[in-house]
Amino acid sequence: MIAATHMNDVTELPVTDGNVALLNLQAQIDGLEPDVTLGNAAVESRVGLTELITLRGLILGHIADYQRADEMAEQLVRDAPTDGTAFVARARTRAVFHRFTNALDDIDRAERLGLNSETTNGDRAAIFQALGRYDEALAMREEAADRRASFENVAALVGLYAERDDSDAAERMYAESRCRYRGVSPFPLALLDFHLGLMWMTKGRLDDARTSFDAARRRVPAYAPAQGHLAEVEAELGETESALARLHSLVASSDDPDYAAQLARILGDAGRDESQHWSRVAAARYDELVASHPEAFADHAAEFWLAAGADSDKALQLARMNIEIRKTPRAYDLLARAVAAN
Repeated sequence: MIAATHMNDVTELPVTDGNVALLNLQAQIDGLEPDVTLGNAAVESRVGLTELITLRGLILGHIADYQRADEMAEQLVRDAPTDGTAFVARARTRAVFHRFTNALDDIDRAERLGLNSETTNGDRAAIFQALGRYDEALAMREEAADRRASFENVAALVGLYAERDDSDAAERMYAESRCRYRGVSPFPLALLDFHLGLMWMTKGRLDDARTSFDAARRRVPAYAPAQGHLAEVEAELGETESALARLHSLVASSDDPDYAAQLARILGDAGRDESQHWSRVAAARYDELVASHPEAFADHAAEFWLAAGADSDKALQLARMNIEIRKTPRAYDLLARAVAAN
């Protein structure tokens, strides 16, 4: 078993400034794109570019980046149908859009093409976790961490334990993984702080959630999901103006409707007419995304229609769609609230 580390014992090595890291990420993308565009890049470079663009989408809240990475991975599999790494790349982009059955098929195909399960089980475990198959995911994650207690393997347990409602284990793994980090990029640590913040938010421990989301934001100031959830916590704590300022910045930089939806809800709670504008913006974007990627956006769209969107019938339809895709506690809770609203 992994040795426990006390939170106070954590000492971190210096990492790159978050703004500089984002510039470096963009430079890496710019360096790979010309050869990929001209068709001169090796499979490894094309896989790398797909992953870098996906990471940029995650940090900045750019769904367009996810869509582009998805298209690139599809083309990569067509061009390299005997390369297992191409199928893993496509599995990852398919998982981003919650096409989990197809993603698992790609992982199986990658193994048939020669990749071993140690390479693929991390991706398989992530999909099982997203589907709510926590016992299977945990067995894979713990086996990997016991075999090699790297930062990546230990950090993967944080979000999984959090979703299993084992906050003590999640905290232990959070501290342990931070001790094991030897990289210079701030992105993995920001993602780690973010997952801990989600756990505290789910438990209603808003001060702890704010601390974690703020830690993620300080590591990477442009980290949109951390800023968005920090705004949500601030609104719950009565710090409305700070929350609105964050969300106004996010709706200007991100094509994710979650931020417009939050803005509409918080403005509506404050009795401000501007709420209606942002509700219309969010509604149009959710409808567009549900039409093109229903599996990925059914849950967030349902949340919107239950709140600022004020359409409980539409919310129920989307919540039912979501529960067919993933059997997680959050999906069941969403369905229960949608049923109650109707």
